[in-house]
Amino acid sequence: MKPLHLKLSHSMWQALEKRHRETGEPVHHIVRAALSEYLQLRHSTLFQVSTSAALVEGIYQGAVNIAQLREHGDFGLGTFEGLDGEMVALDGRFYQVRSDGSVREAAGNDLSPFAVVTRFRAEKSIDIPRCPDLGFLIGELDRLRTSANVFYAMRVDGAFDLVHTRAMCKSEEGTPLVVAAAHQPEFELRNVRGTMVGFWSPEYSKTIEVPGYHLHFISDDRSAGGHVLGCAGGGWIARIQQVSDLQIALPENEEFLRADLARDPSKDLDTAEHYRKEGT
Repeated sequence: MKPLHLKLSHSMWQALEKRHRETGEPVHHIVRAALSEYLQLRHSTLFQVSTSAALVEGIYQGAVNIAQLREHGDFGLGTFEGLDGEMVALDGRFYQVRSDGSVREAAGNDLSPFAVVTRFRAEKSIDIPRCPDLGFLIGELDRLRTSANVFYAMRVDGAFDLVHTRAMCKSEEGTPLVVAAAHQPEFELRNVRGTMVGFWSPEYSKTIEVPGYHLHFISDDRSAGGHVLGCAGGGWIARIQQVSDLQIALPENEEFLRADLARDPSKDLDTAEHYRKEGT
């Protein structure tokens, strides 16, 4: 982000301070929102359905539909009601990667129990001529981040020699996420062009978001994809956007309202997000 230095009249500064006292919103957020409205720009916000802690505890009932998600973002990831596959939102279109490996475009009335979306507008980018594995990609993405305390959206496009993915199977409400992840089908996609869609979230957000990197993939022909477990390839371009505003839509169903979400979900999240079958 670029700094802005300006002089304000006494009355305008008083109005800013009054808004800050009333809402607690930082002054720079108020100025940025006002400029966005005046310039008719949509300010980037991370819009999330439910929490990572709820997902870990097996709360898979749909809370928000795809039509509502579109109102908040054109880019993102998540899952579908009943943990039925992986969601990939790219360029305003939402896709469901099912556990049999097939891909369908989601309907407006399809429901999601957990999703994260934003309006992606890249701020920085780098070329990645060659990437041997996922760890190398994470290192390159780390170079683009400037803080460990805000959120980032990222997109990686190019030719993939290999993308190792998974897609969750539909599961019964209340099935712990680690149990569901142990039965997930995995896929090895080879020599495919496509896009990774993802987010990086701070460690302190672990009861709300998946901390660290969370990446989903979809091929250019929209025939394959899933949650990313590994990758290799080259000729990639990686783009990143810092997002400092977070809005959460909490479910209102009985399962969520009565759930005990007090325990730290980070260990279960790490197991579920990075689970690989033996020998893969």
